[in-house]
Amino acid sequence: MITLTENAISAVKRFMASSETPVTGLRVMVTGGGCSGMEYGMRLEEAAAEEDYVVECGEGVNVIVDPSSASMLTGVTVDFLDGMDGSGFKFENPNASASCGCGKSFSC
Repeated sequence: MITLTENAISAVKRFMASSETPVTGLRVMVTGGGCSGMEYGMRLEEAAAEEDYVVECGEGVNVIVDPSSASMLTGVTVDFLDGMDGSGFKFENPNASASCGCGKSFSC
């Protein structure tokens, strides 16, 4: 369904380790908004809901996806870039027909 690169897994592990509460995984979701119509969202989750999909990405990192976001995240690869321009997660979505310049929103 969704893949995290080694850089993304390392970043998520750092965020999980610094969390003040126990974390089950990283929720990745799609919501309406952004300059292209849909935007990605991410947050650490204490627990997955019964209807969620849980994807084991390795090294103890799980990605949690709600059913309404699942079809738009199928085949997505998430990377973490850290450079002089800044750092952050980058999404490569084969389902997107267009995306904005910042890479944070897309349309299908």
